[in-house]
Amino acid sequence: MKYPVSVFAIGLLAGLPFAASADNLAAAYSEDGRYFTDDDIPTYNITDDGTVDWLTFSGFRRYHAECHVCHGPDGEGSTYAPALKNSAVDMDYYDFVDAVTNGIKNVSASEQSVMPSFGENPNVMCYLDDIYVYLKAHGSGAIPRGRPPKKEAKSDVIREDEDACMG
Repeated sequence: MKYPVSVFAIGLLAGLPFAASADNLAAAYSEDGRYFTDDDIPTYNITDDGTVDWLTFSGFRRYHAECHVCHGPDGEGSTYAPALKNSAVDMDYYDFVDAVTNGIKNVSASEQSVMPSFGENPNVMCYLDDIYVYLKAHGSGAIPRGRPPKKEAKSDVIREDEDACMG
């Protein structure tokens, strides 16, 4: 089954450069319930009363359904796999997409770490931006550990995209 490639993942395929920075946290604009930086990278939005955008809330749920078993609750890491909470802040977005889609394999005489590919897993790929945005919000300190208590409603476009991706 093929999954739709987000506009942002196309940059990875095109080899577009991108450098993560503190400027890459603030939402510059929104579109259909999704928030983006000036560089068109998905990001979070949190209102003054603590309400998080839908992708951040969804990312919390999806991360804890698929990623926390290895990487620990809230991306804090475990004895099995490294912390991810800073990856979305420090790592280039397209490198993040590549790592999750294709996996990572570091094998040497002193180290053996393997992250499997999730490119065929719709429970990850259909929500990759959600997971990224959640980790970005938590890693930057914008949200604390745990389930966000308030969330925006899911937009119709997000719902339609999810239904199309999940089949």
